[in-house]
Amino acid sequence: VGELPDAVSYNDVGADTIGHIFDKAEKSFSLPNMAKLGLYKLLNRRDSLPCADIVGCYGKMMTKSPAKDTMAGHWEMSGIILKTPFPVYPKGFPKKVIEEFEKQIGAKIIGNCSASGTEIINRLGSEHQKTGCPIIYTSADSVFQIAVHEETFGLDRLYKICETARNILCGENAVGRIIARPFIGTKDSYRRTANRRDYSLTPFEITVLDKIKKSGGDVIAIGKIEDIFNGKGITEAVHTEGNLNGMEITLDKVKRPFEKQTLIFTNLVDFDMLWGHRRDVSAYAEGLKNFDNFLPGLIEELKDDDMLIIMADHGCDPTYKLHTDHTREYVPLLLCGKKLKKNIDLGIRETLSDTAQTIADIFGLPAMKNGKSFKNLIF
Repeated sequence: VGELPDAVSYNDVGADTIGHIFDKAEKSFSLPNMAKLGLYKLLNRRDSLPCADIVGCYGKMMTKSPAKDTMAGHWEMSGIILKTPFPVYPKGFPKKVIEEFEKQIGAKIIGNCSASGTEIINRLGSEHQKTGCPIIYTSADSVFQIAVHEETFGLDRLYKICETARNILCGENAVGRIIARPFIGTKDSYRRTANRRDYSLTPFEITVLDKIKKSGGDVIAIGKIEDIFNGKGITEAVHTEGNLNGMEITLDKVKRPFEKQTLIFTNLVDFDMLWGHRRDVSAYAEGLKNFDNFLPGLIEELKDDDMLIIMADHGCDPTYKLHTDHTREYVPLLLCGKKLKKNIDLGIRETLSDTAQTIADIFGLPAMKNGKSFKNLIF
């Protein structure tokens, strides 16, 4: 919801994901259900947007970690603030890393550059199928991505070489994630499949997920959450095939009775992977609309002691043309629940870790190392 004060250091001056989507969308475009939670209060120059009585609590959050990637954002909202960013390789990975990888997997690689996943598959997919050489590429994120044809190379083999890469990329080259990127199809019609798998670093500090699990509670990870935390602090995991599937599974989990203190942690990946990075404004707007339409059904299922938190790990402005990476922005914080106060402005939060601290506070757990609880503001 708008550039952070340090956006210039990330080449992101002027970024404003949701604001720019409103600028580009049809005049009739609206997100009335998030508006009721306070979303429009967070948008720059949006005072003219119609808004019903606000029934939620709302604020903007700053990212304190010196990074704008998926892992840094999710780890920070769970209580970890990075001191240094994960390493990135805009010009490709060092020769010694690639040579060791090739030696251990018994094959040469192609690529080794920073690229869009769909672009590099279209460009090198045919060569990969002819030679059997896996495609290696990266992005502005700290990732080592391995793309192979799911049918001709094999999923099991792909996952095995990802594990090899994870063992190699440690120490000074400890990238945040190794990502398996399988695809199918033929030349000029390649498409990625849902069998992606992430091999992340294990969080090196205690998260609120760990504290909930240690206390005997449950942490249900939906989407790629399990991958982002390498399974740490998670009691149940369900992988998804996209936003709609993630929303359906989340709703199903919320409907069931709970005997323990439970955190359901869902990541809706399409906003980022399919629409943000690909700079697809209209599809992003439609995705926001679908999520907004989904919200009333989810909120209706909240029990008396339930609380819904909606936020993000970073920006990904689909109108931004200087690059196709994430954007360094404030993220929205929207909350609602039957016992929460209404129309409460939580202001600008200094770190995403305020979320973790608040959850720990509500669950009566020991305080987190980072973050400031806003429990007393919302109850």
